Amino acid sequence: NQRRLHVIDATCPLVIKVHNEVNRDYTQGYELILIGHAGHPEVIGTLGQVPDKFHLVSSVEDVEKLKVDNTVNLSYVTQTTLSVDECRDIVGALHQRFPNIKGPHQEDICYATQNRQNAVKELSRLVDVILVIGSPNSSNSNRLRELGEQCGIPSYLIDSAADIDPVWLEGAKAVGIAAGASAPEILVTEVVAFLRAAEPFEVEELTVIEEDVEFLLPKELVQIESSKKSMAGVPR
Repeated sequence: NQRRLHVIDATCPLVIKVHNEVNRDYTQGYELILIGHAGHPEVIGTLGQVPDKFHLVSSVEDVEKLKVDNTVNLSYVTQTTLSVDECRDIVGALHQRFPNIKGPHQEDICYATQNRQNAVKELSRLVDVILVIGSPNSSNSNRLRELGEQCGIPSYLIDSAADIDPVWLEGAKAVGIAAGASAPEILVTEVVAFLRAAEPFEVEELTVIEEDVEFLLPKELVQIESSKKSMAGVPR
């Protein structure tokens, strides 16, 4: 306020959905379980929504060791950038151990994360190497690399084209490129340009699903833009 700066809350609407679920269930007296990875910024933020009665599990083994006080009023939410397959196993273990547990009406995992994981599975059938564009601390990017490896394809996580080791491409007839949910398009373009220059690769786009989901702009940004338009019409 002192510096007259505008603060815009650009939290992903899907993460806000999880926060709302947590606050609603906590208010209704539920003991809560979060499926996620310890230390991830999203997990830290979700755990911070309520003061207590919140457990974090990251594996089926964690579920087996979990001690809860209330097996009747128990609910779970998930980190939005998990591996779909990994999450399914943990949810199954929770339902097996706690038959009355309540989950979200719709899956919490981000549609973009799920679509990219499905794309990597399809990509792994067609290529010899997979390059995943994303930051080392990006949960969904790491899951893409792990998924490629699980499909039997050497997979590497890169921040940009500068991280590509030519040794990875030796003997490869086809190279797959995937990107984390937050990786900008310019990084993909640069990696494609690098491969075109370094090897005689032809570029083919693999479309697994068309993404047509749109979200409203943050209300703070809408208010700022509205104020600008109003001021533009005021004579000076």
